[in-house]
Amino acid sequence: MNQVIALVGMCGSGKSVCCEEFRSRGWEYVYFGGVTMKELEKRGLERNETNERSVREELRATYGKAAFAILLKDEIEEKLQKSNVCLDGLYSWSELLVLREALGERLTVVAIIAERKKRYGRISGRAVRPLTPEQAESRDIAEIENMEKGGPIAMADLFLFNDGTEEEFRAATRALIDRAETGEL
Repeated sequence: MNQVIALVGMCGSGKSVCCEEFRSRGWEYVYFGGVTMKELEKRGLERNETNERSVREELRATYGKAAFAILLKDEIEEKLQKSNVCLDGLYSWSELLVLREALGERLTVVAIIAERKKRYGRISGRAVRPLTPEQAESRDIAEIENMEKGGPIAMADLFLFNDGTEEEFRAATRALIDRAETGEL
């Protein structure tokens, strides 16, 4: 039976790096932030933190706190028919509840944890959508206060810590994938 690993964590924790490892092993991939990016493109808006936040919050105001899970549920279930699936960026408690109901035991939530200063350093140095430490903190606060982001992290099934080197984190991710693929999760 195919399974879903939902990666949760604050911005800069390492979700994208973790997803690269899952994808390299042939797992299907669903990027929750892709909903926001498609909406920005549809509206002709520039990709930046202000526009992204506005669209994310508007989608949740329209569809509720479970918006992204609702909008992506069919895609997830379709991909799950073919393969294991890695979800990048499940945010809200409500999204988690929708996916738990839809996927049951096939869903495992993995929280990626990293020290805040390290996350902010990574975010400010990344090539795609860099943020200053002040912008990153503002995003953290908005995601916690407006999008129920803390719940899935606190209630995760497993935790991956990402305070070392990228290679150490990739090795830990590969070990997690091995456990998932052998039914040890």
